[in-house]
Amino acid sequence: MSPVRTDPALASRIRAGIGGWTFAPWRNNFYPAGLVQRRELEYASRQLRAIEINGTFYGAQKPATYAKWAAETPEDFVFALKAPRYVVESKRLAGASKGIDAFVFGGLEEMGERLGPINWQMAPSRAFDADDIAGFLDALPRELNGRPLRHVLEVRHRSFLSERYVDLARDHGVPTVFTDASKYPSLADLTGDFVYARLMRSAADEPTGYPPAALDTWAERARDWASGKDLAELPHAGAVLPDGAPREVFIFFISSAKERNPAAAMALQARIGPV
Repeated sequence: MSPVRTDPALASRIRAGIGGWTFAPWRNNFYPAGLVQRRELEYASRQLRAIEINGTFYGAQKPATYAKWAAETPEDFVFALKAPRYVVESKRLAGASKGIDAFVFGGLEEMGERLGPINWQMAPSRAFDADDIAGFLDALPRELNGRPLRHVLEVRHRSFLSERYVDLARDHGVPTVFTDASKYPSLADLTGDFVYARLMRSAADEPTGYPPAALDTWAERARDWASGKDLAELPHAGAVLPDGAPREVFIFFISSAKERNPAAAMALQARIGPV
């Protein structure tokens, strides 16, 4: 394993995490034997720095649920939320402002400082339509009770692999998810002021999901991103940017050999700094 870089400012900008916290194979694996299910979030949030919530994709939650999640986690912990599919699967995204506002202003303020990025994940069938995407990005609220909101767009159709999309996302300051998966297009273009990566190649025969050398590489990439660098070795649809301001970095281990994802996230975080 590569040595942990001790720069606390750099380490504080990098959050490694997983998708969700309720998964039966994590019991007696990630979770200690005998841990009751109602305490799984409490435990997971003390081993990791972030969790992406998938349940919100299937429907917004009650304000009391958001408040409960926040109360069970440490002060420095952050949730990312997948936006509801009833919004991102709208025929016209530019006309989805009512659904967007219903979700954002429907109780998310109960999460307080633990509210992290909102991931607007497009369907694989949705092709790039510049006017529709521009209207959608215009409709995203930028504040909630005076606190800045962070939005990120996950695109899954190859037509988004274009300079025009990259320019549009940059004009709106909305990051694009980097998805390390063979079945979806991968864009590492920096289009906002933070980085959001979803790594989807965990292997069941690797105790830490990814081989140690691969985790070393991702740790170095995370540090470079956090330092303000663009990563020319990753796929881009537009021009690689010159070095810029420091960025916050979110890296989630998602899908694939899901039973290994907590170990992968903890192994990556250990290469960067303490939780």
